[in-house]
Amino acid sequence: MLLRRSLAVLAAVVVGLVLVANPAHAASTRNPVVVVAGLSGPAFAYEPFAARLRADGFQVYIYELPGLGFGDIAVSAQALGAYVNGLGVAKVDVVGHSEGGLVSRYWIKNLGGAAKVGRYVSLGTPQYGTYVANIIAFLGLGSCLGIPACQQMSIGSSFLNQLNAGDDTPGSVRYTAVRTFEDELVRPVDNAELTDGATNVLVQGACPLRVVGHLGLVLDGTVYSIVRQALTGSAISPNCLAV
Repeated sequence: MLLRRSLAVLAAVVVGLVLVANPAHAASTRNPVVVVAGLSGPAFAYEPFAARLRADGFQVYIYELPGLGFGDIAVSAQALGAYVNGLGVAKVDVVGHSEGGLVSRYWIKNLGGAAKVGRYVSLGTPQYGTYVANIIAFLGLGSCLGIPACQQMSIGSSFLNQLNAGDDTPGSVRYTAVRTFEDELVRPVDNAELTDGATNVLVQGACPLRVVGHLGLVLDGTVYSIVRQALTGSAISPNCLAV
């Protein structure tokens, strides 16, 4: 009996050493990552971000929103669900930029996506709306120039009221919301936060001199360090010197 226990312990140690020595094997146990593009964002614009993830051993898919995201967010969420189901994998992790974070969250909360997602990361997503969308109407240009997604991202919209009713973080999904003080499209910037146990990260909270705009969230090295940590379950400690 003692010999068997000793052999079992030895086997566990060997397996652990193999995983440390072979990070590619450890990476293969991660969920595939679906990068969900934002409003007017073509898939190719997210390729540099996806390339970083691939270089770190992630399997990555880029999902371009139908019609570049100008239509109904709920319809885009249905399409995202169908896309993920078509991948034929048990679970994915999701990184949503801007509107992509809302599309992903609607799918998770209302369309069964909670059973398919392990980790959710949003980058500059107007979870509680943005005054930028409201200002268009204020300037007399109509209600977001008739763009449904813009109307839905306005502060106080019926879409956001419904999405934000109840729990912000349903299911067993681990939620991380990243925002930047210099975000020119999400105002106030704290509207990119989530409640109910989500990990909220302000880039300048750790790196006060880091200048990152809305589009820069998918290009900046510090932001990428946060995303990587969120996807691997590591403690969030932004690398302020990353390029």
